[in-house]
Amino acid sequence: MPSSLTCAQDPPATLDTVGLVDQRLGNAGTSGSAPILEDGDVDPWALPQLKDTGQSWKELSMAGRVLQGAADFLKACGLLGSLYLFICSLDILSSAFQLLGSKVAGDIFKDNVVLSNPVAGLVIGVLGTVLVQSSSTSSSIVVSMVASKLLTVRASVPVIMGVNVGTSVTSTLVSMAQSGDRDAFRRAFGGSAVHGVFNWLTALTLLPLESAAAPLERLSALALGAASLQPGGRAPDILKVLTRPLTRLIVQLDADVITGRGTGNATNSSLIKRWCGTEVQTTAGNSSTCAAATGGPCPARNSSAAEEQLPCRHLFEGTALADLAVGFILLAASLLVLCACLALIVKLLSSTLRGRVGQAVSTVVNADFPSPFGWLSGYLAILVGAGLTFALQSSSVFTAAVVPLMGVRVISLERAYPLFLGSNIGTTTTALLAALASPSDMLISAVQVALIHFFFNLAGILLWYVVPVLRLPIPLAKRFGDLTARYRWVAVAYLLLSFLLLPLAACGLSLAGSTVLAAVGGPLLVLVLLIILVAILQRHRPAWLPRRLRSWTWLPLWLRSLEPWDRLVSRCCPCKACSPPQAAAKEAHCYENPEVLASQQL
Repeated sequence: MPSSLTCAQDPPATLDTVGLVDQRLGNAGTSGSAPILEDGDVDPWALPQLKDTGQSWKELSMAGRVLQGAADFLKACGLLGSLYLFICSLDILSSAFQLLGSKVAGDIFKDNVVLSNPVAGLVIGVLGTVLVQSSSTSSSIVVSMVASKLLTVRASVPVIMGVNVGTSVTSTLVSMAQSGDRDAFRRAFGGSAVHGVFNWLTALTLLPLESAAAPLERLSALALGAASLQPGGRAPDILKVLTRPLTRLIVQLDADVITGRGTGNATNSSLIKRWCGTEVQTTAGNSSTCAAATGGPCPARNSSAAEEQLPCRHLFEGTALADLAVGFILLAASLLVLCACLALIVKLLSSTLRGRVGQAVSTVVNADFPSPFGWLSGYLAILVGAGLTFALQSSSVFTAAVVPLMGVRVISLERAYPLFLGSNIGTTTTALLAALASPSDMLISAVQVALIHFFFNLAGILLWYVVPVLRLPIPLAKRFGDLTARYRWVAVAYLLLSFLLLPLAACGLSLAGSTVLAAVGGPLLVLVLLIILVAILQRHRPAWLPRRLRSWTWLPLWLRSLEPWDRLVSRCCPCKACSPPQAAAKEAHCYENPEVLASQQL
């Protein structure tokens, strides 16, 4: 490598010719306890060996032990209380999104002509789940439409795929609360991205296959025919039992209104629940005391019974505000509480999980079986993720709890990946039990839709986990994490593009007709595949390419680097959080020099 061209006092490292992003850029405050790479850089994704800087329990005096025990007890209480409020805020956040988007989501779902298009069905599943922030609600709408003959089972498969994709938006929102620390944000956002990338890859792979041969529909029909269905009870909802006493005091929603809007059977009534039951009042001559003894109205001839509706007891009972206004109020309040609780949880975890305690927890969570059975550790993590999600009855809560642990270096990305896959399986088993509790006229449709959801996630595991070389979500998530650590606004762009703008564009093209979709989407897809192929050849077989295509230096700067876009964002948002580290800016400017690029080894 020529030594005449240098930047920032260090010889420039070999460039990544795809995105021109230096993988070495990280948090300026990263500790040196993480493993060191061959070129002297700190690996931001490796779990460090935590050092215990405090005194051991034996070295403390009696007063010190009492103070230490009291501090640990208060930390545990603060952690449990913050976690409880965090889960409650997620519930209120879901209610806020339902108030804001349930009417739109219902209008989207009830257009069964649009849902007959597989691409539109996938996009509508994504948008509907993002709007109501509940995969269970979206799935129940699909089940009701299938049972009401408004939607065929084949047309419901792409919608279920979109519902599965839309669930990953919650963990992405939670990861953005850790954007204050670049190193923690890299790992937290990478953890949320690995879930979203897996769901998108699985949906985009299976959607053409399902449209051509319908394997998921046929497999679910075979499983349905081999089983003898008997209605069963619902799974115990542990989280709802714990959080309902608080969340019911804030707001209560009528879930039947959401489902009715999707099937077209609902009126324009408010989603806020106003009446929570009825009370039978009996008026008779001298029969007022027999009601307490018999548990019902008295069977006297001259008695008359009247039912009186009981109002719900919550904060917005009888409010004159529209659902949209209440939704915005709950959205702002729940996001404020969620961010505050998440920041407190991260601080308490960082203080508690350090030294020997943190090393012990990290060792247990990330432990592998001894050779030659180390490959079984990931599958055990899948079972653990499925079991915990089944116990919590919420995949959003489970994934939102794992993301902060990744930020504080307790769980590695390689271990979080199978946990997220298990969470996908766990939420389908919950839906299956809920389907078994459906009425008899909806039982077959509900179970088949739940089986399609289960086989979809199982196929994703077979595609992107069983063969180690095909675990593409992990390197892609690391790439996203490194990119967002340098340009934090990329996280917002990813959120808007993946879950809003691109789905809306695809939905608009699909509504225009299959000819327009093929004419616009086909060339774009070919272009993306061609860029990926050239990038792979640039990295591994550059001699196979023409000299001009061996690097991207011939492209304009705004097409091969994010620096111009970052300068534009920095002007609009002149804050420290939006700007890259100073060292990163210097190295990026150095690497954008064509002379330096020409001096690099391919």
